[in-house]
Amino acid sequence: MNVTTKSPGPTGDIRDTRLADAIGERYLSYALSIIMSRSLPDVRDGLKPVHRRLLYAMRQLNLDPNQGFKKCARVIGDVIGKYHPHGDQSVYNALVRLAQEFSVRYPLVDGQGNFGNIDGDNPAAMRYTEARMTAIAAAILEGIDEDAVDFRETYDGEDKEPIVMPSSIPNLLANGAEGIAVGMACSIPPHNLEELCTALMHLIKFPNATNGKLISMVPGPDFPTGGVLVEDKDVIEAAYKSGRGGFRVRARWGIEKLGRGQYQIVITEIPFQIQKSRLIEKIAELLIARKLPFLDDVRDESAEDIRVVLEPKNRTIDPELLMEQMFRLTDFESRFSMNMNVLDSDHTPKVMNLHGVLTAFLDHRHVVLTRRTNFRLGKINTRLEVLNGYLIAYLNLDEVIRIIREEDSAKLALIETFNLSENQAEAILNMRLRSLRKLEEVGIKNEHDALIKERAALNKLIKSKDLRWKTISQQISETKKQFSGKANLAYKRRTEIGSAPVVVNIPVDAFIEKEPVTIIFSEKGWIKAAKGHVDLTAEVKYKDGDREKYILYAETTDKILFFSTNGRFYTVSCDKLPGGRGFGEPVRLIIDLENDHDIVGLFIYKPEIKYLLASNSGRGFIVKSEDVVAQTRGGKQILNVKGDDEAAAICRVEGDSIAVIGENRKLLLFSIDEVPEMTKGRGVIMQRYKDGGLGDIKTFNKEDGLSWKTGGKTRTESDLMAWEGRRAQAGRLPPKGFSRSNKFS
Repeated sequence: MNVTTKSPGPTGDIRDTRLADAIGERYLSYALSIIMSRSLPDVRDGLKPVHRRLLYAMRQLNLDPNQGFKKCARVIGDVIGKYHPHGDQSVYNALVRLAQEFSVRYPLVDGQGNFGNIDGDNPAAMRYTEARMTAIAAAILEGIDEDAVDFRETYDGEDKEPIVMPSSIPNLLANGAEGIAVGMACSIPPHNLEELCTALMHLIKFPNATNGKLISMVPGPDFPTGGVLVEDKDVIEAAYKSGRGGFRVRARWGIEKLGRGQYQIVITEIPFQIQKSRLIEKIAELLIARKLPFLDDVRDESAEDIRVVLEPKNRTIDPELLMEQMFRLTDFESRFSMNMNVLDSDHTPKVMNLHGVLTAFLDHRHVVLTRRTNFRLGKINTRLEVLNGYLIAYLNLDEVIRIIREEDSAKLALIETFNLSENQAEAILNMRLRSLRKLEEVGIKNEHDALIKERAALNKLIKSKDLRWKTISQQISETKKQFSGKANLAYKRRTEIGSAPVVVNIPVDAFIEKEPVTIIFSEKGWIKAAKGHVDLTAEVKYKDGDREKYILYAETTDKILFFSTNGRFYTVSCDKLPGGRGFGEPVRLIIDLENDHDIVGLFIYKPEIKYLLASNSGRGFIVKSEDVVAQTRGGKQILNVKGDDEAAAICRVEGDSIAVIGENRKLLLFSIDEVPEMTKGRGVIMQRYKDGGLGDIKTFNKEDGLSWKTGGKTRTESDLMAWEGRRAQAGRLPPKGFSRSNKFS
């Protein structure tokens, strides 16, 4: 007997839905989670959730600035166990960054042990390092136990965590922030806290202050690694007004005299987020590649402070010129982008300008002050209730003692006899005998009077908005005093506000060591640059089936112009070409040339030279060499061609006449004045054809006659009257002995 059993069907809520809808719904949830819970900081405290949880966990562990250190592993364990269900290494990396003085302007973590360095070396494992909070972190947490902010349940529902910190300092701008979310990003540079406090106090006094006025108080970022801000004031102002922009920062340098006219340049500060070791490696690579002709050597003599030494080639080199070259080619000049995309008080992503960020912080401080005041009022009222009960007990001490000794339910008897609240009765019953001293009664009366005065002042504060703003201004003033450059040199501005650098015209070849090279270009499009001017009679190796097409003598400082059948010019520096060993590289790897197009001309760029261009249809024009230089791999469109028409020929303009020969073997000569000079276009008709198209073009002097090469020999025809005509004519058969390839060379 066969028994078949059915597997139990699926249980739960199962819905039929399109895959695209299901994926879209889940991706949206993922995107929102990344934006809200990971990548973007809150405008009120400037923290991301992982940083907020780190600080709160350290607070719970009593890691205050005046307390001892604890192992970082203990902190990380509490964070991932209670608040942040993510990898321990990512959380540790976040903690390490908060402790690095070269990463954050005002460190929030006081680290003990190896926390990495500016060279990019990794920190020690969390089991070896220790940490506690700094005074800045304590200021961010100030009032968190006084109902200053809302709390929410942790991911497992077993504990509570703050949604935002009370933050008595504008941490978002003070320390900056960076993050990449889904479809948006955040990049905020750090600023000087003292300057921010000045702007905040001004904004309290003048809420409608312009961004320009605020920028006069916050002139620019203040990076932890110092440097010199070299951005135009108009650019800085535009960035702060829109919330988007960028800042150029240069290394700080000086000159050390060595005697006998010798000198060396010493770098003492480098741009923010630049690894010193990688920077020096890059300089060494450029030296090996001979891209720094002014520099002889670079040395890293750094200890606690940065000291990078640059040795010039010789003492005659202008140090300003040398540093300008270094700024252009290395990360001694870096650009930090600003995108103040943050979460506002409603947890909505928004790009804010300087005024908006400062205003949002002040609004948060107002909310925190109101909540802390109400919390304190509640505590005072509770305490006053208890103190009133104590005073009643002292006034009726004998009766209170009798009730406690004789009554079965002393609590109810006290409540009924003296009209007490339940809290007052409970407090009286919990009094110790030593509290019955006369001295204690005096202390209670004094405390009662002091709390009455404090409650009156707090009630006045709650009722007066102006008084609240005055209080906030005083708090910010105290913060400014506590974290000013006078109180601690570490808080003094580090980044110098410079001016936009004057453009220094350095010749292009100054960046390249000048050497002779021979450019070899084959029929199949392979190119290489052999060192020196090789003997053209010597054998040059090509791939099987390939042969010579162009060979040019040049210098490494020259530029090469390529003219293609698509009518585009491409420009490549000789120093960028592959070396002479082997077969070289296909030119299509160097420039963006389509597979169905070929090179029809190769020249060394020289200014004030003109070229005659022509398409297969017989159209053409004259163009200056300055107008054909391309700035990108994609080239520059000069000769416009359509359909099956292609660029067919190019030659240098030399002489007063033009010779055109077609594939139909018809030759036409006419004055060069009949062809216009243009920068771009299709050109004019130079020769008409019934069959075929253009074969070749040439410019020449009429007095010297027309020359052409055939069979390895050069022939010249002086009597040209039979072929002279006007532009756009058909022409006649060429002289006897003209090349059968219909080419002039």
